Amino acid sequence: MPMDNAATWTLLSAGYVTEGVASTVVLIVEGDVVAVVDPGMVADRARIIDPLAAAGYAATDVTDVVLSHHHPDHTMNIALFLSARVHDFQAIYRHDQWTRRPADGVLLSPSVRFLHVPGHTPQDLATVVATPDGVAVCTHAWWSEAGPADDPYAPDRDQLRSARERVLALADVVIPGHGIPFVPTADTVR
Repeated sequence: MPMDNAATWTLLSAGYVTEGVASTVVLIVEGDVVAVVDPGMVADRARIIDPLAAAGYAATDVTDVVLSHHHPDHTMNIALFLSARVHDFQAIYRHDQWTRRPADGVLLSPSVRFLHVPGHTPQDLATVVATPDGVAVCTHAWWSEAGPADDPYAPDRDQLRSARERVLALADVVIPGHGIPFVPTADTVR
């Protein structure tokens, strides 16, 4: 599916799994779409709100929130964005409305689309962002650049490998669930 390559992405907060846990939080902008991916656990909500403001946006400007999956470390701060639509692998949620739709291939904007990539969980959703500099993919197929190779939560190792291969076929940059963005290489954990 051709994409316009006109979106931008900004890392709001780099995730980690060390003495605490925080999700990687990303801002995606294209036209009227202002989306935040995985506003989950962070040491302080300012780690989402302050970089969002530095990028020129208030929480009320966010039109969409995208969830890679439903673990609390990726969903904890959804309520910061009161008027946003919330997207997951199966539906769009807004206020008291629940609109079912499979997300695989759905365009959020001309340069941003979703991929249902079961792996870390059966419900995993990747966000593909086509920019002038290449394609970035927000995904929990990796916690960080290092993997782990054997995700302890993945119910099916072959399914996780398939998800990773699908992402790597598209990504110039991988934005993992709990780490800094990385450029995949031949050595990237599969």
